[in-house]
Amino acid sequence: MNPLISKSIPSLSRYSRHALVEVALEEASRFPSVFTRLYPEAALAAGEHADAMRAAGVEVSPLAGLPVSIKDLLDVAGETTLAGSIALRYRPAAKTDAPVVTRLRTSGAAIMGKTNMTEFAYSGVGLNPHLGTPANPADPEVPRIPGGSSSGAAVSVATGLCVAAIGSDTGGSIRIPAALCGVVGFKPTARRVPAAGTIPLSSTLDTVCAITRSVDDCILVDSIIADHPLVIPELPLAGVRLAVPQTVMLDGLDAHVSRAFAAVLTRLSEAGAKIIESPFSLLAEADSLNGFAAPEAYAWHRKLLAERGGEYDSRVARRILKGEHVSAADYIDMHLQRRDWISRMEDALGPFDSLIMPTVPMVAPPIAELAASDDAFFRANTLLLRNTHPINLLDGCAVSLPCHEAGTLPVGLMVAGPSMADRKVLAVARAIEKVLQQ
Repeated sequence: MNPLISKSIPSLSRYSRHALVEVALEEASRFPSVFTRLYPEAALAAGEHADAMRAAGVEVSPLAGLPVSIKDLLDVAGETTLAGSIALRYRPAAKTDAPVVTRLRTSGAAIMGKTNMTEFAYSGVGLNPHLGTPANPADPEVPRIPGGSSSGAAVSVATGLCVAAIGSDTGGSIRIPAALCGVVGFKPTARRVPAAGTIPLSSTLDTVCAITRSVDDCILVDSIIADHPLVIPELPLAGVRLAVPQTVMLDGLDAHVSRAFAAVLTRLSEAGAKIIESPFSLLAEADSLNGFAAPEAYAWHRKLLAERGGEYDSRVARRILKGEHVSAADYIDMHLQRRDWISRMEDALGPFDSLIMPTVPMVAPPIAELAASDDAFFRANTLLLRNTHPINLLDGCAVSLPCHEAGTLPVGLMVAGPSMADRKVLAVARAIEKVLQQ
């Protein structure tokens, strides 16, 4: 691990950006399957340019010259976007960068490479039979899943190869790998960041967002990719009303997650937060609304599946094909039901500053177990998505931050709120992070 880039962005201000990029590129070879493509010349040039500008006394973005990764579903001009697949190799190259990539370049970020992912972003596990699966760096002894779909993104940050990783979150694809790898992931309100120039999974739920090492770093990167800096107030934790949903979200927690979450609640209560156990029975309805990805993915993939279905990961194809028989009437009904559910959920959230819960109910299982068994894979995938996906359905925002004891497998704490509550959620998450770091 690069010991420098494993720090937060402000702490890197005194270092040569060119040197940081150089070390990151050298280290990248030690972590197979994290990147699908590297941009060494461009990244080094960005680092060198940032150093020159700073030496001349020119104020630059805090991200200028620092290594950042982008998920393999974002367009880069002049190359074919593969989205973790081999079925797209024949497609023409992108003509322009995705808007988010353009914004990173404008900030001076050293885009180090594209990261591996679940094929077409369709699972929370992170396995990729075509390109390999990056191992979770939290366990040097047992190769464990990184989480998905932004698997390489999380590993690129957790290993210190990058200060930030841009990925996407449709049902938890930023927060799940952040939780399992012990880093921070922020899913903003979807409409705040453009999803243009990406291979879509669900046009209703897709959110482009970031993984970093701290809440403040997420705030910084969000200001760049959203092109609209949020002013996050300093929020004392004393008196903050935190709802702990009792429906679904705490069911079947493994022992390590349960202990870590209980310890967090105790520490937050001692810091003055008001921990309120609330039924939130509306969450029981979320599973019945979980039907957007399949028909929306099928609409995009149906021709490609007919031509190149044999090149798909069979587990991904299986999920996409579930959308083949969803009628237009059923699809319209889902949208109506979702709008009604969002309205009722927002009313229920009104008395609270944020929801808090475990990001996922389990620690990262070994790769071998899930690679070998469809049953184990789909069982794990369902559990990994269970707590995160309702926030996408809510059109909400959420932060996952590490809350485990040092030296143990990572556990994520999710702080969540409704649509456009990004400032409040980030403020609460930052206040919680300070308590957990004491």
